[in-house]
Amino acid sequence: MLPRRYLIPGLSRSHGLRGEGMAGLTRCRYSSDSKESSWLRSLFVRKVDPRKDAHSNLLSKKETSSLYKIQFHNVKPECLESYNKLTEEVLPKLHQDPDYPCDLVGNWNTWYGEQDQAVHLWRFSGGYPALMDSMNKLRNNKEYMAFREERSRMLLSRRNQLLLEFSFWNEPAPREGPNIYELRTYRLKPGTMIEWGNNWARAIKYRQENQEAVGGFFSQIGELYVVHHLWAYRDLQAREETRKSAWSKRGWDENVYYTVPLVRDMESRIMIPLKISPLQ
Repeated sequence: MLPRRYLIPGLSRSHGLRGEGMAGLTRCRYSSDSKESSWLRSLFVRKVDPRKDAHSNLLSKKETSSLYKIQFHNVKPECLESYNKLTEEVLPKLHQDPDYPCDLVGNWNTWYGEQDQAVHLWRFSGGYPALMDSMNKLRNNKEYMAFREERSRMLLSRRNQLLLEFSFWNEPAPREGPNIYELRTYRLKPGTMIEWGNNWARAIKYRQENQEAVGGFFSQIGELYVVHHLWAYRDLQAREETRKSAWSKRGWDENVYYTVPLVRDMESRIMIPLKISPLQ
């Protein structure tokens, strides 16, 4: 029970702090001094336990081992064939050159989703130092700079993100085809990444029986609180059957129940590998 001088005018003691609550308190004029007012406000401050570490350290594999970059290129419709041909000529040279600490993980065109789009996934072995080393060398690579200039005339827009991989997902490894790939992108509510990771660490076992789980990543630079899950299927029918079978496994429904409220929005792309993609 608050002292009489702290009760909101017009309410009896039995009302307590119902009704206008703190909004009413802030409109009241108190005769008490500033120290007493500060004490009253402190009653309503929610105590927050300090975080012990960044979620990137809690959820990812060692940050110094692999950093990923995902690129989304929106191509002029009339240029997609030329774009693919140019890409297939130049990018494998970087992948195969031991002087560049970067590897192609996968290259695709979006089949269902945003049309006339190319998606590229790179791995930098050695983290941020490897990324910077590659960028500095590419600035002096005349062939690559000519490639970028020619490519720019084919694009409507482009964007990228730097990603870390979840510790509980598979390391993306080359695979034989033919396959289609689904990139499911989740934009989470800020502050929910740990909860997302904890649930998926338990749930990923329900989605590995058919070897469909390729990789799981979360953004570090670019649009934040974004998760990408990459899946491989023989075809769209196999995708449908695999996803349905997950619901027969006890525990999968709990993962969906607890993670759906964490999501602001989500997107699914069905993608077809380019000829140069290690993921076929």
